[in-house]
Amino acid sequence: MNENNELLTYIYQNAKMGVTSCTDLIKLLNGKDNKIKKIVEGELKGYEEFVKKAEKLLKKNKIEQPKDKGLMADLMSKMGMNMELMKDNSDARIADMLTKGFTMGNIDISKKIDRFEDDADKEILKLAKELLEFGKKNIEILKPYL
Repeated sequence: MNENNELLTYIYQNAKMGVTSCTDLIKLLNGKDNKIKKIVEGELKGYEEFVKKAEKLLKKNKIEQPKDKGLMADLMSKMGMNMELMKDNSDARIADMLTKGFTMGNIDISKKIDRFEDDADKEILKLAKELLEFGKKNIEILKPYL
């Protein structure tokens, strides 16, 4: 089923990118007095859970584990984050960056959910909806910092 493959690949890659971005951000905030650090650590744990769940479903559905977005994408993301935080590493700026990331992810996953609602495996669809809710919840958590 191609829709299962596409949806699960998206969930996996999104969660892996979230893990990478949060890990990089935590490293950048190391030794700084940002109150938002605990929130980023919570987001990291959430993304790690999505990676585990996606890996389990990939295995169950006999879908080959997708490749990560790639070294170049990671490098560009890290460089962009470094540049932004060099200009302004306030909690408000970090919350803004994270909120924009969650918003883009929510738009993408919403489109995929709508597209595959009738055809995708219910367990995979459930995980996609959980990822959407994770994004929405984190936007709400970040709002006080904006």
